[in-house]
Amino acid sequence: MTDLSFYKNKRVFLTGHTGFKGTWLTNILILAGAEVTGYSLESSTNPSLFAVTNTGKKMRSIIGDVRDRVKLAVAVSEARPDIVFHLAAQPLVRLSYREPAETYETNVMGTVNILEAVRACPSVRSFVNVTTDKVYENKEWHWGYRENENLNGFDPYSNSKSCSELVTSSYRNSFFGTADSPAISTARSGNVIGGGDYSEDRIIPDCIRATSAGKEIIIRNPHSTRPYQHVLECLSGYLLLAQKQFEDKSIAGSYNFGPDDESCVTTGELVTLFCECWKGAFWKNVSEPNSPHEASFLKLDCSKSKKVLGWKPCWNIRMAVAKAVEIARCDSDSLRVACLEKQIREYFAF
Repeated sequence: MTDLSFYKNKRVFLTGHTGFKGTWLTNILILAGAEVTGYSLESSTNPSLFAVTNTGKKMRSIIGDVRDRVKLAVAVSEARPDIVFHLAAQPLVRLSYREPAETYETNVMGTVNILEAVRACPSVRSFVNVTTDKVYENKEWHWGYRENENLNGFDPYSNSKSCSELVTSSYRNSFFGTADSPAISTARSGNVIGGGDYSEDRIIPDCIRATSAGKEIIIRNPHSTRPYQHVLECLSGYLLLAQKQFEDKSIAGSYNFGPDDESCVTTGELVTLFCECWKGAFWKNVSEPNSPHEASFLKLDCSKSKKVLGWKPCWNIRMAVAKAVEIARCDSDSLRVACLEKQIREYFAF
């Protein structure tokens, strides 16, 4: 389990802090006593968890684009971080089909730019680039992908993240090989769920929007199997990885953070769990025969993270859905903030 006391008084730089994962991670770090600087575009959703939780008032928040290499480098230099987490991305598969060039510019050159900033900042000891489980060449097999499997995402989003992995590996080999270099790793995780996600084209936010409006939930691909997990599960992995490689640079590399087999469920099974947690919710299958390609089966093998880092999942899929619904059903922003903090403290036991 991640020991958050490690982060007390650490200077942490985080790209993508206004996003769903970024807001959760920022709040964990703030509660742990870290000094957090964030660099990101404005949140892409309205409402946004970042705004609802007033997270920007608890940290140094810089609004900027990771494609702006100069501004990003200045921000990192001024923050003098010990640890850097790179989460900024264009994260949506369907949007990547509509905007492929922007997706590659953000996800590939954004990675180059943050690594260049880290190269120029001697204070950095640990860097974690967060990618996705979709970086793997998906062969639709029924066992988990290991970190040494081929990288070749199918769609522009997934492929751009595969490229981000390759960029990180090249920089680690080319520029971070000396004794005083920071440890450089990538973290791959599956589909996350949790309270405060207002994104488009994500299953739990779609369920919440439909149910809150008294409408049926529309599911376009109920038979796709994904490694769903609560957002705190993968974030605990990122935090643990950053800590462990800070203490021992030799473990740096690529790591999977996914759920156990019981939480690799179909979209239909996930929505059924949602309906059990939110009484009165109901759904129907409206498959789209000509919709853009999305893999029908994908699972991660997390043996390396468990053995090397001592990481393991704590909340199964039923708990994850229940926790997301708990926050969604709060009837005020203040209650949502209190519930988010309560869940963080419950998960990390502090």
